Amino acid sequence: MHSYLLILVMAMTTILIRFLPFVIFKEKTPDFVMYLGKHLPYCAMAMLVVFCLKDISLRSISSFVPELIAILTTIALQKWKHNTTLSIVATTLIYMFLVQKIF
Repeated sequence: MHSYLLILVMAMTTILIRFLPFVIFKEKTPDFVMYLGKHLPYCAMAMLVVFCLKDISLRSISSFVPELIAILTTIALQKWKHNTTLSIVATTLIYMFLVQKIF
């Protein structure tokens, strides 16, 4: 029973957080919120890239070439197909193949 109550509270909290902005900003969404909605996804992606690449060492080829190939693959696929899911899946598969089989 305790688990069900926890799940209910978490679900209600999630629903409240998702719908509260629509209730608060019924009339017009403030410019600051629009600015955050436009720029925060790019900031989050930049932080993820920095986090993923922070431990790369340029001293040996095997430590940076797979990452470099993965980054170039992501950029090429994104420019070519404009499909984020394809870019993520293909790059992950290529990177894992490179790390486990080649380098």
